Amino acid sequence: MNNFAFMIHPLDISDFARKFGLLGKLPPRLLEGLFKYAPPIKVSKITGVYSEHGCTEGWFVACPITARLMVELPEKYVMRKIIKTGKLAQKMGAKILGLGAFTSVVGDAGITVAKNLDIAVTTGNSYTVATAVDGAREAARLMGHDLKKCHAVVVGATGSIGQVCARMLARDVRSVTLVARRKNRLEELADKIMYETGVAARITSDIKQALKDAHIVIAVTSAVDTIIGPEDLMPGAVVCDVSRPRNVSRQVAEKRRDVLVIEGGVVNVPGKVNFNFNFGFPPGTSYACMAETMMLAMEGRYENFTLGRDLSLKQVEQISALARKHGFRLAGFRSFERAVSPEEIAGIRERARARAKQALSKAR
Repeated sequence: MNNFAFMIHPLDISDFARKFGLLGKLPPRLLEGLFKYAPPIKVSKITGVYSEHGCTEGWFVACPITARLMVELPEKYVMRKIIKTGKLAQKMGAKILGLGAFTSVVGDAGITVAKNLDIAVTTGNSYTVATAVDGAREAARLMGHDLKKCHAVVVGATGSIGQVCARMLARDVRSVTLVARRKNRLEELADKIMYETGVAARITSDIKQALKDAHIVIAVTSAVDTIIGPEDLMPGAVVCDVSRPRNVSRQVAEKRRDVLVIEGGVVNVPGKVNFNFNFGFPPGTSYACMAETMMLAMEGRYENFTLGRDLSLKQVEQISALARKHGFRLAGFRSFERAVSPEEIAGIRERARARAKQALSKAR
């Protein structure tokens, strides 16, 4: 059997409570501190992943450090914990390991982890990019936008995922704004986009200003706290939030019923997959980064696939081809842990149009 493992970790302290019941009743900071010293955890067996061309099964393994601690603790300490968790997966028989959430961005984005293991490693970012861009395109279409007339904003544009998202979107839209902190890296990316597409991308570190006229937003930062609020977006905006923890505040969904927020990288898994663990998704679906690990195992491609900060369009195209071969596909849309129906999207679209008309009338 082609075996894999996928590494998860608690995004916040509430994730401990779901898994460990009464132990989760302890004060949050105390519980978080205790688990900092815990060994890696085998969470569950994953079965039933198959297509006409292959099959696989694997495990969830957990590095017991929250997202906040992964940022705040010394990097060397966090890396040791991640590598130790990887060695547990290796001991269990996994031949390829996928890195989930913050375990894929700490340090050098998987390179050091791969060097310290005897099995292949991937962050899953190639398929995450593919599904994020596909999802944003489809959501914009359903909201009534013509891509050729849209202005797109990529928040976290100089990261490994953000760069490729920006380059792919620039092929389809009227204009692009790139948002990140480091001006020199923004300028390099803008030059590359100009060369590839002829689009003159704007660059800025001012998120609030950049979002005001954005029809499409892809958010891919490593921020621990939310950075996009309900006051930041124009009526009818489509926001694809790829980040975990989220970049978009839940208040956007609560207060802005004229804006569509979707989760990036949610896909249907072929076969009759059973994760034996509730991570908040409907049955049969997973994050794209998990799916990349599964499809590489189905192919028997035990190689380091997506590692480091440099993600290539070629990798994204290769993994998209494997997804089509095995039947992995975009799983509709989800927003803040729940499915969004076509009827809901139609309602958002109509409210956005009404609000835009109202604003136009006032301007006159």
